Amino acid sequence: MNNIVERIKVNFSESIQTKINSADSIINIIAEASEEMVQALLEGHKILSCGNGGSACEALHFSSQMLNRFKQERPGLPAIALNTDMPTITSIANDYHFSDIFAKQIRALGHAGDILLVISTSGNSTNIVNAIKAAHDKNMVVIALTGYDGGKIADYLREEDIEVRVPANDTARIQETHLLIIHCLCDIIDFRLFGQGETNL
Repeated sequence: MNNIVERIKVNFSESIQTKINSADSIINIIAEASEEMVQALLEGHKILSCGNGGSACEALHFSSQMLNRFKQERPGLPAIALNTDMPTITSIANDYHFSDIFAKQIRALGHAGDILLVISTSGNSTNIVNAIKAAHDKNMVVIALTGYDGGKIADYLREEDIEVRVPANDTARIQETHLLIIHCLCDIIDFRLFGQGETNL
C-alpha cells in the first residue's frame, strides 16, 4: 500500500512540476493564442478542433465549453470538434484513408479567418499534419498544443500560426497541461468577450 501511495504522490508532484515549468516558459504564448481566438470570434469566425486519443477528448472538451459555457452564463460560441461525427470519420477512413479524417472535414467546413486548434502530444500524427495543410489551404490560422520537441507539426506551422509547446517528455504530463491550457484559453475568451471570469487580482 505504501508503494502505491508513493507512486500517486510522484504523479501529483510530476504534474505540478510540469505546470510550474510551463508557467515559466509558455504563459505569453498562451496569451497570444487566446487573443487570436478572441479576434476570430469577434469577426464572426469559428474554431475547429481535433486530436487523437486523449487529445481527441481535449478537443471535445474545448468545443463543449465554447458551445455551452465555461464558468459563467454567456451565449454559446461557434466551435466544432472534428472528432465527434463517427459516421463521417469512419466513412472517410474507409473510403480514403485515416490520415484524411480531419483534412476532408476542414475542406468542407473551414473558411478563411477560422481557427484550427490541433492538439497532439507527439506532434507526429499524419492526420494532424494533413489537417494543418488543409487549414492553410483555407487561409485559416493554426494554434497547436504540442509537447516533446513539437514533432512534425512544428515543421508545418507558418509564421502566423502559434505553437504552445509543453516543456515535457511524458505523454500523461503533457496531456494534463494541455487541459490547463485549454481552460486558460476558455477563461481569457470569456473575460475578453463578456467581462466574465474576473479574478481578485
